[in-house]
Amino acid sequence: MNLFAKQHSKLIKGCKANERLAQEDLYKLFYAEMLRVCYRYLKSDELAKEALNNGFLKIFQHIATFDENKGKLSTWIKTIIVRTCIDLGRKEIKFNHENTIEDADHVFIAPEVLDKLYAEDLLSYIRKLPAATQIVFNLSVIEGYSHKEIGEQLMISESTSRWHLSAGKKQLRAMLMLPGNHIDPPTDNYNKAT
Repeated sequence: MNLFAKQHSKLIKGCKANERLAQEDLYKLFYAEMLRVCYRYLKSDELAKEALNNGFLKIFQHIATFDENKGKLSTWIKTIIVRTCIDLGRKEIKFNHENTIEDADHVFIAPEVLDKLYAEDLLSYIRKLPAATQIVFNLSVIEGYSHKEIGEQLMISESTSRWHLSAGKKQLRAMLMLPGNHIDPPTDNYNKAT
C-alpha cells in the first residue's frame, strides 16, 4: 500500500468514526481540486463554494458507504461534487432550449487556438458561457458524458444537450477569435543569446 493509500485509509476510518480532525484533514486534502471542479460547473464563486460545502456535507454523511476495495476515494468524492454542482446548477437555471441542430457536434475550433490556451484561461472563457451551456459543455467535453447521459442527469432532452454543446462551442470560438484574446505561451528569455 503506497503512502497516499495509507493516508486515505486512515482518513476514511477517522471520518467513518465521525472524528472532526479526520473530516477537517479530508476537506483540506481535496479542497483545491474539488473547488476547481465546482468552478467549471457553476457561474459564480458563491455558487461554487456552496456546491463544494454541500458536496462535502454529503461526503461526510455517506462516507460509511464508501468501500476502499471498489474504487478510489478521489473518484468517489469527485462524483459527489459533480452531482452536487449539477443539482445546484439545475436549481439556478432553466433549460428551455428544445432546439435541434444537425451539426451540433461539428463546430470547429482551430487546434492552434486551443494549443495556445492555458487551463486557467480556458476556464475563464468557459465560465463566461450561459449557465446551462456551461454545465452541458463541461459534462460533454471535459467529463466525456454522452448526450443521453447528460439529458438523464439534467432532466433535459438529448437535442437540448446537443444544442447547448453547439452553442457553447460557437460562443467559445467567437470569444477566442476576438482581437486580444489569443493567448501566447510565455517566451523563454533564458536561452536567448545576447
